[in-house]
Amino acid sequence: MQKRKLGKSNLEVSAIGLGCMGMSFSYGPPKDKQEMIALLRAAVERGVTFFDTAEVYGPYINEELVGEALEPFRGQVVIATKFGFNLDPKNDPRGMKGGPALDSRPEHIKQVADASLKRLKVDAIDLFYQHRVDLDVPIEDVAGAVKELIQAGKVKHFGLSEAAAKTIRRAHAVQPVTAVQNEYSLWWRKPEEEVLPTLEELGIGLVPYSPLGKGFLTGKVDEKTTFDKTDFRNTLPRFTPEAMKANQAFVDLLSRMAAQKKATPAQIALAWLLAQKPWIVPIPGTTKLSRLEENIGAAAIGLTAEDLREIESAAAKITAQGARYPEQLDQLTGR
Repeated sequence: MQKRKLGKSNLEVSAIGLGCMGMSFSYGPPKDKQEMIALLRAAVERGVTFFDTAEVYGPYINEELVGEALEPFRGQVVIATKFGFNLDPKNDPRGMKGGPALDSRPEHIKQVADASLKRLKVDAIDLFYQHRVDLDVPIEDVAGAVKELIQAGKVKHFGLSEAAAKTIRRAHAVQPVTAVQNEYSLWWRKPEEEVLPTLEELGIGLVPYSPLGKGFLTGKVDEKTTFDKTDFRNTLPRFTPEAMKANQAFVDLLSRMAAQKKATPAQIALAWLLAQKPWIVPIPGTTKLSRLEENIGAAAIGLTAEDLREIESAAAKITAQGARYPEQLDQLTGR
């Protein structure tokens, strides 16, 4: 597996990482723990060195899973996790109620770091992201808290998730940001407007989550697909049958290029991301070994300038249908 550096940092990771959320959370019931441990270890054996989790996934059980699975490879892999939610809102001094509340107060960040270190079974968190921007806490205070954790040896690198360009700049001025995690794929290209140019200027890496459109760009999902009642895609406007039918045009585009390259639509979707910038590292998630191997295979697919022009030309004629999140979740992005 090829390696990539996240921006100007010295953080080198496999060109394709592994998003671990779906093993425990959001995409139906939690999967069998021993099977997921085997899958995570199989990923390491195949050259994956970059793994993504968060305390909110479960909550907690995904970090515990990743920590147990990767303990034998300590020092050989990079684990990213996230802070920024108060998972016990009744203890939130700001009095928020109902579901996880945003909480990036410096003292809370430090508590989360200590708890995550234990669950991940590591001495230092490789990459610690603010999961969502908390407008009640100045981003300078957030960056300052992570800076103190870095100075204390508990964290190695600072990241932001779904932050706006101006927020990234303000944070970076206090503590250099190594990576920004954003949804980015052929069917969600908003980061190209302001975030990507900012990252290029500042020397920050981009880690696209949902690089396969939450499974849609694989071509294995269509308007007839029904999801488990616990699958969060049931709540997403982009996954209504009408929207999926309209968005099939993206899959058709990827399928045409896949046929030319003797690849799969998913591999072309990932190869397209890798071709955008050398500091982009997508983190597709999966719970199946066959899909893991398929995703890893994307790193070996070279898209020529002509291929990229062909994809761009076809994509320009398609307008994605349906919002990517319900309104209340969308309000937490791009802040």
